[in-house]
Amino acid sequence: MNPKSTIMIELQSIERYFKTSFQRSYVLRDISFDVQEGEFLTIMGPSGAGKSTLLNIIGMLDQPNSGEYHFMGQPVHHLKEKYRTQYHRNYIGFIFQAYHLIDELTVYENIETPLLYKGIKGSKRKSMVADILDRFNIVAKKELFPNQLSGGQQQLVGIARAIVAEPKLLLADEPTGNLHSEQGEKIMDLLTQLNKQGMTILQVTHSEKQALYGRRIIRLEDGFIRSDKKVKEGVVQE
Repeated sequence: MNPKSTIMIELQSIERYFKTSFQRSYVLRDISFDVQEGEFLTIMGPSGAGKSTLLNIIGMLDQPNSGEYHFMGQPVHHLKEKYRTQYHRNYIGFIFQAYHLIDELTVYENIETPLLYKGIKGSKRKSMVADILDRFNIVAKKELFPNQLSGGQQQLVGIARAIVAEPKLLLADEPTGNLHSEQGEKIMDLLTQLNKQGMTILQVTHSEKQALYGRRIIRLEDGFIRSDKKVKEGVVQE
């Protein structure tokens, strides 16, 4: 870890629950941890442990019921929705488990969308989309619509869209879940490369093998953090 690196994410006593008629049903309980700029962190745990909810809170797509969240020094828990949206658009890329591609837009237009939100000019936008299409070997698919693609192809487009604007923070919810093993390895190698270039990455995965691409693993269970361990040279440090 670079000693000069700064804290990007600070979570303090984050709780997320849903109210039923008689009680609170907790999804996340007392979640506290920091993430340094440039980290590659993996979040693991069984289904229903709260992994995706935690990612959505960090990505500003959901809000906790209590607790504090600071992002790049800003108190997200106090920000108005307009400003949370601006932070999400300008600094965060999100790879969704269920793709979340826009059905009415072509592959090219889906990938271009984050660049439009960021106000990037036409010629530069064209160059950035062309570069990512080439990198993912999907130039031939650029005029197709999502329903004309296989699940694996849709996942690749979703990943391309998430990184095209070179976000400071990439959130990846099961990034290789719909890819065959060779494609999955290529994506994990790409994420490793992006991380080496300075991108902070948080991934949710069920795969122990893919978890080891990161440098730290947090395990959730029943909404609590059960462990937070460093990974060194592919081995979890006890």
